[in-house]
Amino acid sequence: MNDLLMLIIYCALLGSGVGFLAGLLGIGGGLVIVPILSSILLYLAVLPAEQVVIVAIATSLASILFTSTSSAIAHHKNGNVPWDLAPWVMTGVALGALISGFMASLLPENIVRLVFAVSVTLIAIKMFYSSTKSDSSVERKMPNKGALTFFTTITGGLSAMIGIGGGAVLVPLLTFFSLDMKKAIGCASACGIVIALFGSIGYISSGMSHFSLEDGFAGFVYLPALLGIVCTSWFTAPLGAKATHSLPVPLIKKIFSVLLLVTAISMVVS
Repeated sequence: MNDLLMLIIYCALLGSGVGFLAGLLGIGGGLVIVPILSSILLYLAVLPAEQVVIVAIATSLASILFTSTSSAIAHHKNGNVPWDLAPWVMTGVALGALISGFMASLLPENIVRLVFAVSVTLIAIKMFYSSTKSDSSVERKMPNKGALTFFTTITGGLSAMIGIGGGAVLVPLLTFFSLDMKKAIGCASACGIVIALFGSIGYISSGMSHFSLEDGFAGFVYLPALLGIVCTSWFTAPLGAKATHSLPVPLIKKIFSVLLLVTAISMVVS
């Protein structure tokens, strides 16, 4: 009981920071949740080490369903969700996340860890570089809706595979096609709901043969950790969204890139 209470307290502290970052950057929080929750689960010896990462990823996705909803509502109120693009982007990320979730149990843990670290490191370098360039950079036309859905299917699959809400991959993609940074973050927040929903369905379904509800699991999702994260992240996400509305774009990009690098290193070290 003491260990369970400590787990919930640790996860509540994690959720408070994750919620703010989710609102600020549209990342859903998975980039922070996955390495830190992995460390918490290992420290408290909740389950065997070889199962920690996949449980952390699945639990992260489930928490993002709530955190991204809170964040997206706040971004919508600030006019930062481009609803002309969002349905096509959501369709793509839903397909990718669902496929990735069902494939989860087939992927070796080391491959998942490597994909996570390499992906976010490359994204961080690109984002930091773009934050130092002038606003006079080349304007790129947004692809047609079919191509946009195809690209976002890939980002949705990658996001669900590494347990993130999608912003870490989706925001750089949308800003590459010259969408305003704040609107890209708002769109990513809305799409994080879809990635989390369909990814969680896959992780819950594929994990039913590995864990039982009696032990606190819904498939690969660890429910006590989910409760701890969500009980605070729901309330701090709107604060981050409000900060996005007032902070300059280059500063947001620098924060984004530094966070990605730190979390990539944390995942490799853990």
